[in-house]
Amino acid sequence: MTADNDNTIQSQGLYVWQMDNMLEATASLDGHWQLPQDYTDAGQPALASQRIATDTRTIKPGDIFLALRGENFDGHDYIDMAASKGAIAVIVSRPILSESNAIPQLVVSDTRLALGQLASYRRQQHKDLTVIAITGSSGKTTCKEMLGSIFGRLAPTLITRGNLNNDLGVPMMLLELSDHHRYAILELGANHIGEIAYTTEIVRPDVACILNIGTAHLGEFGSREGICQTKAEIYHTLTDAQFAIVPDKDDFTNQLRRIAEKHTSHVIGFGNTDVSASHLDVEPERSEFKLHIGNQVHDINLPLAGEHNVNNALAAAACAHALNINVSDIVIGLENARPAKGRLNSQILGKHRLIDDTYNANPHSVRAAAKVLAAQTGTQVMVLGDIGELGEAAVSEHQSLGRTIATTGIDVLLCVGEYAKATVAGAKEVADINAQAFADKDSLLQYLQPYLQAHQAKPCTVLFKGSRSMTMETLIHALVEE
Repeated sequence: MTADNDNTIQSQGLYVWQMDNMLEATASLDGHWQLPQDYTDAGQPALASQRIATDTRTIKPGDIFLALRGENFDGHDYIDMAASKGAIAVIVSRPILSESNAIPQLVVSDTRLALGQLASYRRQQHKDLTVIAITGSSGKTTCKEMLGSIFGRLAPTLITRGNLNNDLGVPMMLLELSDHHRYAILELGANHIGEIAYTTEIVRPDVACILNIGTAHLGEFGSREGICQTKAEIYHTLTDAQFAIVPDKDDFTNQLRRIAEKHTSHVIGFGNTDVSASHLDVEPERSEFKLHIGNQVHDINLPLAGEHNVNNALAAAACAHALNINVSDIVIGLENARPAKGRLNSQILGKHRLIDDTYNANPHSVRAAAKVLAAQTGTQVMVLGDIGELGEAAVSEHQSLGRTIATTGIDVLLCVGEYAKATVAGAKEVADINAQAFADKDSLLQYLQPYLQAHQAKPCTVLFKGSRSMTMETLIHALVEE
């Protein structure tokens, strides 16, 4: 990359990675450069790159390739491919003797940790950046989109893309920062103990928000108490000049508030205290309520259904309020928020309405979805796939879900997967509901297609939900393409 290109990058506000700052960022990992024999400062242009990539499929000329290792892959096997696609340097945990010797290699003790250290370094260089980090058992993606709608109207804002919310995805997102960004809205997920502690150390949030403590990943954490302690790690880097956002209506509210207060005196509650809602009117595809922030009250017409989304809106409002965002800007942002794909998206099939809520699922979000369905018109049908990562509690959790769903008063419950029978059994314990279990999606589809055809005179609202591994959206595709 030439000096002219370097100047262009700087003018665009893109961060420039060079040998010296990469060494500084990875110093704790024994980072050192191994250069080709013919590589000299006099004979080569100074190394300068605006992008670090971890997937050779996305490599562009001028990128730096970081070789990650997983259970079924080793990025070190693709060094030559990265070089052939234009990578100007590689980051490795062992020197690679191959054609790639033609480009510099930054050797570190652990490339996964190097990814985190590089992202942390990049965040520290951006003094004008304000970071909001959110976590919780459910609602993270929707709350993130609401925050993006609020802050994206005010200044350039980096927002977590897709599901890049784990110990690899979070640093990948931070590496996309440009100097023009003034805000970053980062979603922090966890499927193992210590993951949020790790990502929080990297992002160093100015505002840290917990939405709720549910039972997602219960199999890994062992108990809801374990989930509470893990989620609360998001507060651990806060100082007294920063803000903790705590849910008021959670079983673990008191514990979360106590942990937050150990780190900062600026604790804001949402739900009942500092930020709350009144006069709720939850319609099939929207929600109206009065937003209370301190002594201010504003009407909100939220274009998302469900009481749980009102709660997500309160969390987003609390985060914005912590940063002194004008209430009118919060109102505009919330009223212009849109659901992410697979989050209660509706479409019409003949006279029926199909609701796609298939992005993912945990017990908390399934209960919320059932309440949304119960508010719909016509015959209410829930199509539910298994909920994953519940460990030894899987059977009892699915039975409990069945009982909760049945008490909402919906008409039909169609379940598929290993735990379908447990969910149906739970539902039939408490209500005389048309609840059926299917071994696979094909057999469920063979029941659902003629059912909908036979009920054209009395239109149905059908909500599809399940863990990501169940890919429940394929049922919607099959119905629409029929």
